[in-house]
Amino acid sequence: MGRSQETYNKKEVRNKKEKKRKKKEEKRAKKKVEGKKSSYDDMIAYVDEFGIITATPPDPDKKTVVKAEDIELKITKNNPENGPDFIRKGVISFFNESKGYGFIRDLESGQSVFVHVKDLLEPVKENNIVIFEIGKGPKGPTAMKVKLFKQ
Repeated sequence: MGRSQETYNKKEVRNKKEKKRKKKEEKRAKKKVEGKKSSYDDMIAYVDEFGIITATPPDPDKKTVVKAEDIELKITKNNPENGPDFIRKGVISFFNESKGYGFIRDLESGQSVFVHVKDLLEPVKENNIVIFEIGKGPKGPTAMKVKLFKQ
């Protein structure tokens, strides 16, 4: 199909593409003439003593020297007598036997703790009072070693 048979819209689209291509070439030529290239030094950022990012390097006069001997390291030993009580008491607020999971409401903190059937030592039902240990699960606190509380 020759250009003489082109529709008005096709001509407009072709003209717009041509203008866009020419603008792009002009920008490329202008960039070449200016010769402004981004250097590595333009990309560096510094952080001052207050944690603010700046473009200026820090003042070497304000630099403080710390000796390795002045740094104190302390190791605290875990004493199980002083540690938190991991055995908790709670009420089973929800338990789905068919799916094998539920939730225990901790009586001390009121926190809801997930429990899985594999962590049960005895069969339980909703509203049973249980004792359990809190462990870390993939999505938060998990009850482990769950058994019925007998007074």
